[in-house]
Amino acid sequence: MGVFSFLTQEIAIDLGTANTIIIHNDKVVVDEPSIVAVDKNTGKLIAIGEQARQMHGKTHENIRTIRPLRDGVIADFNAAELMIRGMIKMINKGPRLFSPSLKMVVCIPSGSTEVEIRAVRDSSEHAGGRDVYMIYEPMAAAIGIGLDVEAPEGCMVVDIGGGTTEIAVIALGGIVCNKSIRIAGDGFTADIQAYMRGPNIMTSLPIEIPVSYQEIAYCLDKSLSKVEAAIMSVLEQTPPELYADIVNKGVYLAGGGALLRGLDKRLTDKININFQVVEDPLHVVARGTGVALKNVEKFPFLMR
Repeated sequence: MGVFSFLTQEIAIDLGTANTIIIHNDKVVVDEPSIVAVDKNTGKLIAIGEQARQMHGKTHENIRTIRPLRDGVIADFNAAELMIRGMIKMINKGPRLFSPSLKMVVCIPSGSTEVEIRAVRDSSEHAGGRDVYMIYEPMAAAIGIGLDVEAPEGCMVVDIGGGTTEIAVIALGGIVCNKSIRIAGDGFTADIQAYMRGPNIMTSLPIEIPVSYQEIAYCLDKSLSKVEAAIMSVLEQTPPELYADIVNKGVYLAGGGALLRGLDKRLTDKININFQVVEDPLHVVARGTGVALKNVEKFPFLMR
């Protein structure tokens, strides 16, 4: 690294629809909701992360809260740049004579188009990234779980985030087959809201109602069936040799959606392969991105 190492700061960013996590020196240094509050007239940043989330739905006409990512990709370029820049500043608290040069690895959905990939790269560069690499989310999840992604064996990861569910079979340092569907945590929330709104539409007043576990399972059923269908579709595309590896090892469930109670059992029963929730599913993608940051020269699957 040499004399100038202190001039370069290395960070890994899990840029999520619901939350953004930044890892620096092997530690989670930022874990905030992916939301910003801006002044409508000047476009200036007012609040970021948790502070902005608390303002959501309560602002007056001069303040606008924006979630810069929708369905896993950047929907508002300017807000995304403000958010990334602001969250990087959270790491560097205290006065500094100069801003360090940033080397970063950012993870992106495996179904990202060229345009979407460029949007992430541009936002990261505008936020101060000098050396920007990108990694696909399921690959980052597999590395974060501790799997040897470069081994000649197949492993399968299902990462249920806020905006997308990423399903991928990985072997020999590459994604062999995958599917990225826009049914995930935000969709589950919308399902629950629609179900609750139904019988209570007669009154506009807030009311409190008891909800059973069965009811939630019922109203999520349609979305979860689509997730199941997507998993089946990836398994159908999987070469037989890798399929055998997956049957032996089971499928790894990551992301916030993996925390849905009983989801692993439901998938195991439906698909007849063992599904297991990984340890700390919320941070596993960020951790894998952090490992990739340390192995930029070694991992050929990182994109620039």
